[in-house]
Amino acid sequence: MAQSKPAVQDPGDGNPRGLHFLAELANTVREDPAASAADLQALLERHGGPPFRLTDADARELRDATVHVIAILDTDDPDRAAEAINTLLDRHPASPRLVRLPGRPWSLHTRAPADAGLTHWLLSTAALALGLWLSERGTCAWGRCAAPGCGRFFIDTGRRTPQRYCTPRCATRVRVATHRAQRAAESGEASGSASR
Repeated sequence: MAQSKPAVQDPGDGNPRGLHFLAELANTVREDPAASAADLQALLERHGGPPFRLTDADARELRDATVHVIAILDTDDPDRAAEAINTLLDRHPASPRLVRLPGRPWSLHTRAPADAGLTHWLLSTAALALGLWLSERGTCAWGRCAAPGCGRFFIDTGRRTPQRYCTPRCATRVRVATHRAQRAAESGEASGSASR
């Protein structure tokens, strides 16, 4: 049975670093390795990305570059994440710049060299965003959903207990399944002891 996709994390939830864009991009490419130029264009626009007009070749380039983002989001080791982020910063240098997108607060973005392509823009942006988040949190404050059958990436914006699920919907689904399994086990134990 096909599952419906969990809701996308809200890009306006107070996190101006582009991290929700990166998580959604990683999820899109992981779930559909042939995501179309139109799908990726819509994702860019939804998150206030640069005004690229993606061709099929651009979409392929963006999907290929996203593999590096996925590798970072897939690690929970801060040292390995920092090493991967530093590698991206070395390979795709860009100047940081404060930018205010419509309806959002000022945020730090990258300004790639004028002759840099889509890959450079994406990976310099990813390196800056993930590097700032790692340095602020001191840990990999991102992960994959622990709900069976999900595995979507998420950005952990909480301050207390580490996040385990991509959305409240997945967390509720797991809690309900656990509760039902416990009730079934208790019911089975009760009927087993009644027949003795």
